[in-house]
Amino acid sequence: MVRSKGLGFAILVGLVVGLVGFSAWADTHTFTFGHAQPLTHPRHLSMLFFEQLVEEASQGRIQVELFGAAVLGSEAELMDMVKLGTIQGTRGGAFQKASNKYILITLPFLFANVDQALALVRSDVGASINEASLANGYYVPALGLAGGFRQITNVVRPIETPADIAGMKIRAPGIESIVKTFEALGAVVTSIPYNDTYMGLKTGVADGQENPCSNIVEMKFYEVQNYMTVVNYQVHPDPFFVNPAWYNSLPADLQAIFDAAAAATMAYSDSIWLAKEDGYRAFLETQLETNVVTDENRPLFINQVASVWQYFIDKGYFTQAEVDAAVAIASGI
Repeated sequence: MVRSKGLGFAILVGLVVGLVGFSAWADTHTFTFGHAQPLTHPRHLSMLFFEQLVEEASQGRIQVELFGAAVLGSEAELMDMVKLGTIQGTRGGAFQKASNKYILITLPFLFANVDQALALVRSDVGASINEASLANGYYVPALGLAGGFRQITNVVRPIETPADIAGMKIRAPGIESIVKTFEALGAVVTSIPYNDTYMGLKTGVADGQENPCSNIVEMKFYEVQNYMTVVNYQVHPDPFFVNPAWYNSLPADLQAIFDAAAAATMAYSDSIWLAKEDGYRAFLETQLETNVVTDENRPLFINQVASVWQYFIDKGYFTQAEVDAAVAIASGI
């Protein structure tokens, strides 16, 4: 169960509002933000919150232009646009473009519950991962979670053990931890952009896919799938990516307002997104034959993907010490 973050969220909003009096009138700054989720998705709803908060707190000196539903491009394209300064901000699944260290948060079966994941992204470890993004052209003022645990859907069979995945064509985004995890489970991994996944599933390019329940519902993947397996194998980070040159062009008072608004927005995003996951799952259970991996079979999955952790340590994405620090934070919750 996700712990209430109401007090911290209220403090963040209060900080933003309190900064209004600190603003002095000057030129306006346009913040163009794009993402790939539908306009009904919690990510878009949280960015509407950001738009209102930052425009009011800055007294109109920061104007937000918000574009969802991939109208500006795919998640990978949006990341490139932010780096180039074509747009100023994005959130989405192409976070590895900013830093390989985000893969640490996605290690399979790292977390026993969502509170552990929240603790990690809000820790010094999470902050250090955000800081690493700056070297690759991204400023990250705040970090949250991209929904709850990721589950597996497919058209072939219920997945009870890793043997049930063997040979199955599973769609994956361009995130190495997903690819390596499903390769370790014996699947044939097929890379399909997020907004092309529905058609890829419908036409049989892929037998199945993995996502949090929220994405499965909002993108209507359930319409072209038969089975859902609740496996809780991974969560994804949700960094708030900003073009650093644009951010550095802001006067100090607007930087303070922007940072506080971003932090409040990500706290709000976590609260509404995670709160809705149970409802999304309940809906999916009416649409798909659903099974939950048993306590007896769960270690089979964990053992089969254990090599994935070492793979990324060996590649130098992060150190064993960083993994140990993340495990310590998670195990403390």
